[in-house]
Amino acid sequence: MAMRALVFVTGNAKKLEEVRAILGDSFPFRLVNQKIDLPEYQGEADDVSRKKCEAATELIKGPVIVEDTCLCFNALGGLPGPYIKWFLEKLKPEGLHKMLAGFEDKSAEAVCTFAYSSGDPKDEVLLFHGRTAGTIVEPRGDNNFGWDPCFQPKGYTETYAEMDKAVKNGISHRRRAVDALREYFTEEEGKELLTKKLKGDDS
Repeated sequence: MAMRALVFVTGNAKKLEEVRAILGDSFPFRLVNQKIDLPEYQGEADDVSRKKCEAATELIKGPVIVEDTCLCFNALGGLPGPYIKWFLEKLKPEGLHKMLAGFEDKSAEAVCTFAYSSGDPKDEVLLFHGRTAGTIVEPRGDNNFGWDPCFQPKGYTETYAEMDKAVKNGISHRRRAVDALREYFTEEEGKELLTKKLKGDDS
């Protein structure tokens, strides 16, 4: 039986690569990528994720997930937060590090949020979060994926950019959000199978 398709809306090839690597073969959907230019909403991170998912659902007309990433500096009350994309574009990792030059507190939290819609606009958009605490440091490592060079996870001596991909994918904010997403779908798939058995439907 063919696996059901789930559209992941992203134009970021590195992000797609990471999500597929983390999911592996233990996911009850066939992940299909589609690039769509969604509106850039403002507001709290969860509100932004919901709105983006609702907009994607209107276009896809089927099951869809969108992902939103925040980098929250504790000294700045959680900023840049959901606006990290624009800060990074203008300042680069070197500039992000310099933003905290006047603060003793260099701690930060990386937050990944997946928003899922069943494709039915009547259904609630579900959110799945992953968080990793860390420190903003002077950039180190390959500068080929976002703010990875200036984020050092708590308990590690390497930045995301310096880490082996397998190590990063094992502890990252994205890994934790994907695990929450996978757990939900695995439980839902189990419920569907149980319902079919109780009804005597083995199809």
